[in-house]
Amino acid sequence: MGDGRKLGVVFRREFGERVRSRWFLVVTLVGPLFFAALTVLPAWLASRERGSPRAADVTVVDATGTDLGARIARALADPGAALAVDPAAGASAPAVVRTDAAGLAAAEREATALVVRREREGYLVVDSQTLAGARARYAGRNASSLADVERLRDVVRREVLASRLAREGLDPQRAASIANARLTLSAERLTDEGRGGSGVGGAILATIVAFLLYMMILLYGQNVLRSVLEEKTTRVAEVIVASVRPDVLLGGKVLGVGAIGVVQMVVWLAGAFAIGKYVAPRLLGPSAAGPLSALSLPAVGAGFVAACVAFFVVGYLLYSAMFAAAGSMVNSDQEAQQAALPVMLPMIASALLIQVTIANPESPVARFGAWFPLTAPVLMPMRMALTSVSAGEVAAVLLGVTLACLAVTWVAARIYRVGLLMYGKRPSLAELGRWVRQAG
Repeated sequence: MGDGRKLGVVFRREFGERVRSRWFLVVTLVGPLFFAALTVLPAWLASRERGSPRAADVTVVDATGTDLGARIARALADPGAALAVDPAAGASAPAVVRTDAAGLAAAEREATALVVRREREGYLVVDSQTLAGARARYAGRNASSLADVERLRDVVRREVLASRLAREGLDPQRAASIANARLTLSAERLTDEGRGGSGVGGAILATIVAFLLYMMILLYGQNVLRSVLEEKTTRVAEVIVASVRPDVLLGGKVLGVGAIGVVQMVVWLAGAFAIGKYVAPRLLGPSAAGPLSALSLPAVGAGFVAACVAFFVVGYLLYSAMFAAAGSMVNSDQEAQQAALPVMLPMIASALLIQVTIANPESPVARFGAWFPLTAPVLMPMRMALTSVSAGEVAAVLLGVTLACLAVTWVAARIYRVGLLMYGKRPSLAELGRWVRQAG
């Protein structure tokens, strides 16, 4: 039997065993639900989040000598406000306590006592520094709720602006209209081909692409490591290598596990498309139609898809070879975890550079991450979704990763060839170098 037929046998064995396992079926079918939980569910919860039901049940301690405290209380009591009072939750209308600088400490102690007795949710202090636009102070049981504090800050900011405008002689209604103005700035990408969708949409697409590539390469690469370790610890490898060359065995294993990844990804993408088209609109409702329709994702052409697939293939082959070499050097799960850490470090580095790339895809750090062969499979497709990257640059990076893949695979195959039948103490770096030189 030729090496080609043996490679096919190993491929079918690796692929068939995993396809028939219950774990494969569970992960494949639950995958779309998991992605929905990460994407659609938070948006659904956020669309229904109104903050704490008693967020506006506060005491406004006014030491400004003006009507600022009363203005803030009226804004909080407005039924249409983001922090509207909810009587059903036992909340009361905001109360205003007027004081001066000398009586401020006593007023705060009394307001604190009300919070301790659960008669109020918190208290807000406004003074001369608030009038100057510097700061206000809030203390309450919900002080750790970022949503409540941000909404309260927005109310104070608007009323301070309206009060200052009114003191400058502007009509109160016009002052309130100016203070309540909201400006929406939309950002659209322009590429060499023209308009390329919203900037926020590009960032979302880039993050999704980077996350998928990162998870796929890491997950299926570790599957290769576990497969090698299982065959080595059960001594199955000794039987297999008697009829199959180790490099043929390694090739069939990598291709079989990779094919599993392709099948799962097709199912996941189809499920994600169905959830985005049919489930998300029903969950989010018509209230989210405006923001979602305004958020246009960049046009995804065949070249971008082909580049993502190419980077996944070479990235998977590169890391799978390293994981296979690591699995052939160890004899237990504990040793495998230690040996896998150096292989995972470049992938962890690529995850750390995701935020840097989103912030500025043209920065030297982002460009280096997109060019470095061990991080390029994740960061270059991400950078392509964020900014214009020439076809020549993409081809050059892809060539560099391919050459690195060939070099790493050559070294890993030699380590795998010797380490698969070696037991006992883990080899040192010097011994690994000798394996690479002596393996025929």
